[in-house]
Parts: sequence; C-alpha cells; structure tokens
Amino acid sequence: MAIRDILTVPNPILKQVCKPVDKVDDALRALMDDMLETMYDAPGIGLAAIQIGEPVRVIVMDLQEKPEGADPDAEGVKHPRYFVNPEIVWASEELAPYEEGCLSVPEVYDEVLRPARVRIRYLDYNGQQVEEEADGLYATCIQHEMDHLNGVLFIDHLSKLKRDRAVTKVKKLVRSAAA
Repeated sequence: MAIRDILTVPNPILKQVCKPVDKVDDALRALMDDMLETMYDAPGIGLAAIQIGEPVRVIVMDLQEKPEGADPDAEGVKHPRYFVNPEIVWASEELAPYEEGCLSVPEVYDEVLRPARVRIRYLDYNGQQVEEEADGLYATCIQHEMDHLNGVLFIDHLSKLKRDRAVTKVKKLVRSAAA
C-alpha cells in the first residue's frame, strides 16, 4: 500500500468523467488499498479514484467515528467500504442539507442540498454486486463521491462567487505549502 498525492482544484483532471471498471482484480484491489491509506492519512471519510489521478469509477469510504469519550489521538475502529461502478438507482424527493468539505478543496466547507436517501448498486472489494439504501451522512458522502466520478465537485453546487472564492483559497494554500 502507498499514500498517493491528492489532486486539488483547479486541476483539470478532477473534471474528467471516469470510465467504468471491467472487473475487480488484484490490480484494482491494490488501487483501492492505496486509496484507503491515502484517505486515512489525509484524513478524510471518502475518496474517489479521480482524486489521485485515476479516471476509473471507484470510491473508498469509512464513516466510522471514534467512540464517545475516546482519546482524540486514538485510532477509531475502522470500517472501510469499497464501491466499484456505483450507481444511484433511486433518490428520495426529500432533500437534506449538509456542510460538506472535500480533500480536493482543502479548508473549504459549505452547505449542499442533496436527496436525503438513495438506493445504490455497486460491486464490492471482491466483485460481488450489492444493492442497499443509504441515508444521513452515508447518503451525503456517497453522492458527493459519485459526483467526483462525473467530474463534479461539491463547490459546483454553489454560486459562482462562492466557487471562485474556494478555488482562490485553495490556490493560496497550495502556494504557501510549496514555499
């Protein structure tokens, strides 16, 4: 496993539409393992393959939180999830707001409205098809990550002014980190 560089806006690769995966094999599992290690290191709760420059329809996610009262520096219980060729097969009409952030748009957070519940279909780490419903943070996160697979960032759901401010902020952060 290896930690990969996470691309940030305005990198044009992030706007690419990802290609479906033909099969889940050892090479794809190695990519998913790298993605998971990269996500944990960042730290984040979800990562799409395009965010590390791989234009394939693959997402990793871990929404597990640390137990109440746990040492803030302690590792939480890990519950990694893998999504290959995910698709939304149903979405509720009810919308839910959530203040989103993104590893490709560091230190920027804003509220996005998305369907409160979705039914998703995908292949898991072993290539088995899964269909399940998601709500709450899970629904928000899977929709956010699936947007990445279609070249959409959470800031694309915001006004042009907010989007431009976010990109400017990230450019400044990247410049100051490189200095």
